[in-house]
Formats: sequence, C-alpha cells, structure tokens
Amino acid sequence: MIEAYLEKNVHLLPQTNQLRALHTIVRDRDASREDFVFYSERIIRLLVEAGLDLLPFEPQDVTTPVGATYNGLRFAEKIVGVPIIRAGESMESGLRAVCRGVRIGKILIQRDKETKLPKLYYRNLPRDIASRHVLLLDPMLATGGTANAAIQVLLDEGVLEENIVFITVITVPEGIAAVCERFPRIRIVTSAIEERLNDNAYMLPGIGDFGDRFFGTDERRP
Repeated sequence: MIEAYLEKNVHLLPQTNQLRALHTIVRDRDASREDFVFYSERIIRLLVEAGLDLLPFEPQDVTTPVGATYNGLRFAEKIVGVPIIRAGESMESGLRAVCRGVRIGKILIQRDKETKLPKLYYRNLPRDIASRHVLLLDPMLATGGTANAAIQVLLDEGVLEENIVFITVITVPEGIAAVCERFPRIRIVTSAIEERLNDNAYMLPGIGDFGDRFFGTDERRP
C-alpha cells in the first residue's frame, strides 16, 4: 500500500535499537509525564535533524586551523517551522534547539462538530512564507484530514508543495496514502509507521493522545 511512497515521499528514521527503546518508554501507558516529555523530545530532535537534511545545501569552503581548505556545505536559509496547534507545539522546542532564531508560524485546525470536516480556525504565518522552506510539525498523522488541510493553507499562501516537509512522530499507511495521493511532492519524516487505524481512527499499537500526554491534560493522571 505504501511501498511506492516509502521510496519517494516518506523518510522513515532508521529503526535502531536506541529508537525502539525510546518508543518503548513513550508508548507505555504507565509512563510518567516527565518520562514521556523527556524521551519524546529525544525522538523529536532526531526527526528535526532528519527533516533539515532534506532541505537544500550550498557549497561552502572554509579554511581550517591548520591552513587547509575544507570543501563543505552551508545550511539552507529561510526556514520556518509551522506547528499545528496544539500537539504540534510540543515539537517547537526541538526545532529551536537546532535552528537558532528560526521563525515560527501557527495553524489551528479542528474538526467541525456538524460537518465532521477539518476547519481552519486560526493562522499566523510570516509574510514572506511563500519564499521559505516549511517544516510542518504535528506528532501524529492518522487519517490525514488535518494534515491535508494545513498543507492546503500553506499552498494558498504561495508555498511550493516541494518546499514543505511534514515532520511527525508516528503515522499509519492510511494517513500516508491520504497525504501523498493529494500532494505527491510532499515529503514526510517519521519515526514509526503503525500497523493500521482501528474503527475509532486510533493508531495501533499507538501512543495515545500525544498532546494530552505531553502537556499534562490527560484526565487519567493527576
């Protein structure tokens, strides 16, 4: 179902033992909020680094302390991070940790109670976003409805589809297909591809509600 997208659109982090150990902690229903935040931020940092690696680089030569020339590269400029409120804001500090002074936009999309469709409630984006590379941040990509709505907001602002990198902690084949079929030039960076969605659109084996667990609004916890 997603093999073609894995080769073209989806960049899955190497499934190392370290990454599996991090996922084991954050997926545990009994994990403390302190552990959930700490270890999920480690995963997010890995994802942000992988996302930045997909952006363009330019040649740059420098002179080393011994007087030799190192033929290096210069990072891409004009980057903006756009978290999808609220869960996406959990990834903001990870981006700021590796991109000093990065500009941050915001998009709020929620499902309309009557139509059951994603609805844009708020956006605040840099005026020159059309000329920037966008890292769209949301820790969960399930059905793809919210992601597609957010991507369309960026396109309506003039952002090129190929300049958008969607960074998410976990996703499922259904979500990948929904996004990539509509936006074939989008690139997705993720640390895990789940088995499937259940009848309630929850990912299996899943991680729970990422935003609630990260921000401490999970009613099951004090």
